[in-house]
Amino acid sequence: MKISVLVSAVFSCFILSLFAFAPADFKISSDQFQLPVLKKKANNPIIRINIVSSSEGRKLTGIRLDTEGTTDLKDIKAARVYYYGQDTLPGNMETTKAILVSTTNNVGRELRLESDQLLKKGNNYFWLSYELNDDANILNFVDASLLSVQIDGKNKRAYKKDNGIKQRIGVAVRKHKQDAVHTSRIPGLAQTNKGTLIAVFDARYDSGRDLQGHMDIGIHRSEDNGNTWEPIQIVMDMGEWGGLSEKFNGVSDACILVDKNSDAIYIAGLWMHGVINAEGKWVEDLNEQSDEWNHQWRTKGSQPGFGVKQTSQFLIVKSTDDGKTWSDPMNITEMGKKEEWWLWAPAPGQGITMKDGTLVFPTQGRDKNGEAFSNITYSKDGGKTWKSSTPAINESTTECMAVELSDGSIMLNMRANSNKGRIDDSNGRAIAVTKDLGENWSVHPTSHGALIEPVCMASIIRHDYKAGDKYKSVLLFSNPASKTKRHNMTIKHSYDDGMQWSGTSSSLLLDEVNSRGYSCLTSIDSETIGILYESSQADMVFQAIKLKDILKIETKK
Repeated sequence: MKISVLVSAVFSCFILSLFAFAPADFKISSDQFQLPVLKKKANNPIIRINIVSSSEGRKLTGIRLDTEGTTDLKDIKAARVYYYGQDTLPGNMETTKAILVSTTNNVGRELRLESDQLLKKGNNYFWLSYELNDDANILNFVDASLLSVQIDGKNKRAYKKDNGIKQRIGVAVRKHKQDAVHTSRIPGLAQTNKGTLIAVFDARYDSGRDLQGHMDIGIHRSEDNGNTWEPIQIVMDMGEWGGLSEKFNGVSDACILVDKNSDAIYIAGLWMHGVINAEGKWVEDLNEQSDEWNHQWRTKGSQPGFGVKQTSQFLIVKSTDDGKTWSDPMNITEMGKKEEWWLWAPAPGQGITMKDGTLVFPTQGRDKNGEAFSNITYSKDGGKTWKSSTPAINESTTECMAVELSDGSIMLNMRANSNKGRIDDSNGRAIAVTKDLGENWSVHPTSHGALIEPVCMASIIRHDYKAGDKYKSVLLFSNPASKTKRHNMTIKHSYDDGMQWSGTSSSLLLDEVNSRGYSCLTSIDSETIGILYESSQADMVFQAIKLKDILKIETKK
């Protein structure tokens, strides 16, 4: 009896070993990426599924998924599965060719989607996508994990893994070719004194290219903390000025500033009239068919002097009714530009109101030798007059943002051109501090040592909040956290005025895939932060994030 049991056991092990070492018909795997999932977008990538088939002609007949991790299933309008065949990263699904395999509007704790898709030999890539309802809560998350697939009617279990990723809901504020605008770029974001959010951006009608070109400054307003946004409003448009078409009167690089002590809101932009060529000469006889192109940072595209045929112009528009209407542009070029400078321009993003009421725009330019610099431009009389400071640092820097520190000084956080191709420990944002509105500057100890970049615009703000019975403040910083390319859109924080910043594990990753990489932060309320950024999933994405998720702490009630 014991011998027969032993023989049976040995035989069973032998059979199992044959199955264990026999080549599998299929290999099934899934991947999830940290990406925003957007309202106003039909398809949002959730999970990539790969089925490796050992032969041709097999058929995927079903997919079963778990939606655990989703905050509210009512946020999801539809779930769809697309077949891509070859490998594909989670780019914009609306511009990528794929085969719709299955769709359902019945989204529950489990998703069961039927299919009739033939598999080729080798890799077969599928994507699960979600479409969100218009009233989905932007503070919520969505999630999914693969449980099994059905091939030729037979179930094939998948290894369910928790990769720690839950995807945040956001809004596609600007999509590619929306409103007859080819590309929307260069985000700015601010909250008004009445609580309205204003998103500002370049409306680039003909292409994604920088100035010169047909482009205006557009805005969207939100009166419900970013859940919904009003239609586009153009607030800076020079039209067919000076007898030249709109393609030779572009306005770009907007920066928004809310005066915290009045009802005034300012938007600064840079206007380029005509074309100044590589030798610094105004190009005559331009018309709609002309294809001459240059811009203010390239060669001698902007020159010393103040005239529209000499240099790009610094414009400001103003609103006193919460951003509903805007003034005609006011040209302040002669107020702030030194005549010998080649360029003086807004730095895109957001300006600040200091505790003493001084209004401060971050600005940038090219000096008498054409070299790039960053500085600030400020008003001490409520926006009537503006004065620009000396350059902040003796190196090539451009786009920047200013933040007031706890001692009343201003920190300027700058894009440093020397970081291009630099992957060692010296890669980092250039940082300088001034205590006298830019008359004198000192290099901050963390300059080129704390905040890595792939040479790109970034955002920094000071946020005040209440923790228990105490009032505190924190600096928040957003950019593509990479030395090599514009991916990994991340928010970092500092409790000590920027002396130390959160590391990778304690920072918040929003979008890990390649994008154009510009961003702008703002405070919504004590517990909530807003960010508008150029995403892999849309031209402009807005997300609202609880402060506790950024700081990764449990706030006290």
